[in-house]
Amino acid sequence: MQQQETEGEVKIYYFDGSGFSTASSVPYAWQEVGETREIPRKRSKRLNVLGFMSRENDSFFHSIDGSVTSEVVIKAFDDFAARYANQYDETQMPCVVILDNASIHHSNAVKQRANDWMQQGVFLHFLPPYSPELNLIEILWRKIKYEWLPIGSYKNYQTMKKTVLEILNDFGTKHVITFA
Repeated sequence: MQQQETEGEVKIYYFDGSGFSTASSVPYAWQEVGETREIPRKRSKRLNVLGFMSRENDSFFHSIDGSVTSEVVIKAFDDFAARYANQYDETQMPCVVILDNASIHHSNAVKQRANDWMQQGVFLHFLPPYSPELNLIEILWRKIKYEWLPIGSYKNYQTMKKTVLEILNDFGTKHVITFA
């Protein structure tokens, strides 16, 4: 499929979601022997972000405070497909969205909407089970949590949410991933 994309026959986006809260994602830090470094941990609401990302750092994000349900996934795909439909009308280049096998991605409600998205040029392609390393958007989530999100953004939910949304807004310009 990547060869087809290189030849201009198809556009590929990678889809998945990630959650953000004030519970820091920093797994470890360097410290002197005998020194203890701590990051205050506060429970907070959870910002869930559903994202579509291409290898060219083109992206589309849908965020929600609270749980991700099939209805939330459908809303994200509806919005993405509506955005892509204009490009599809001009180019007739189909868009393949690579996604994992989460149960909400395979729900009956999502399956029922898949034909509508196909009419807008958006096709779903599910990865083999247990292969998150094939979904390139996982790199984005890792970059945000472990590199781009400053420690100070964890002080409260509003600051964390604002910072995450700023990073997402700057993705492709200020924040870029280079795929080899």
